Amino acid sequence: MFSGKDSSKTFRPKKNIPEGTHQYELMKHAAATLGSGNLRLAVKLPEGEDLNEWVAVNTVDFFNQINMLYGTISEYCTAESCPIMSAGPRYEYHWADGQSVKKPIKCSAPKYMDYLMGWVQEQLDDESVFPSKVGVPFPKHFMNTAKTIHKRLFRVYAHIYHNHFQAVINLGEEAHLNTSFKHFNFFIAEFSLIEKRELQPLQELIEKLAASDS
Repeated sequence: MFSGKDSSKTFRPKKNIPEGTHQYELMKHAAATLGSGNLRLAVKLPEGEDLNEWVAVNTVDFFNQINMLYGTISEYCTAESCPIMSAGPRYEYHWADGQSVKKPIKCSAPKYMDYLMGWVQEQLDDESVFPSKVGVPFPKHFMNTAKTIHKRLFRVYAHIYHNHFQAVINLGEEAHLNTSFKHFNFFIAEFSLIEKRELQPLQELIEKLAASDS
């Protein structure tokens, strides 16, 4: 459905959590805690809540945030400006999802984003992976899927910081990007969702953000 020829196509409709569900109440709790400005506190599992459900709600939120952030700079991220999906000169990402693309392929950043966002949307929309109905249990492999999603969403932040940060500054989105990534980073650290080696492209920034919060 998404060809990758037009980078604006990567900007996908917002994923909504159904009103009236427990996950919707959790999402409201997360938003209220975020409003306090204490991001370390905002990521913690609320007392008595299910870990899978908390991770699911926040995964949807991060997907929406990253979608919007990439949407703001997508006109600068083209097959010509970014012929390879990378995070600076040292880190290159190839796409594979194990299903429609089984062997990792080298592609432009906008094409990679199309694959990535499409794949994440499919996971979030799949009730057998991300159940939204009360009483429907999460699958045993849920946390592994969540880890893969976060690992891949991290690559969007890494690409934006390394390849499009000047555009972010020009658009006045620097504070928004930094707050979003700080929140994301505290969340993945709290629940060990990404291996440290995967974070290398932004390690220096991660250390700065942690220091500024201490």
